[in-house]
Amino acid sequence: MINQITPCLWFDNQAEEAANYYTSVFKNSRIESISRYGKEGFEIHRQKEGTAMTVGFQINGQSFTALNGGPVFKFSEAISFQVFCETQEEIDFYWGKLTEGGLESQCGWLKDKFGISWQIVPSILSSLLRDPIRAGRVTNAFLQMKKFDIEKLLSA
Repeated sequence: MINQITPCLWFDNQAEEAANYYTSVFKNSRIESISRYGKEGFEIHRQKEGTAMTVGFQINGQSFTALNGGPVFKFSEAISFQVFCETQEEIDFYWGKLTEGGLESQCGWLKDKFGISWQIVPSILSSLLRDPIRAGRVTNAFLQMKKFDIEKLLSA
């Protein structure tokens, strides 16, 4: 069954590389389909014949489409993907993988080597922030962090 909403990620020419990368990072992920550019329309799309046009892939049951659309549009932090993690080991794993060739930011945010923004977030964070006694201390603690540290959040 097709998901009703599927994010489409517009790449210059790295769609296949990105889809292969993401499916290697996340468990329960796979490439589902690849369509390729032909000779037709080269004067418009400017992609070499045989280059992936679209790559359909799944990460943990969420469908994505990666599109090689050329250098017209770039990714921004206005859209990001949240990865909720149960353990510090998970946070460290995803942070390490997704920052390879990318950029670290504040409060669990990072930008990967393709320019896509991610938030690597401990699952417990929302319950800590709902606790009126701890919320301020937890907020002060995570504002000092790049990569989240669960132990420091719990001790705040």
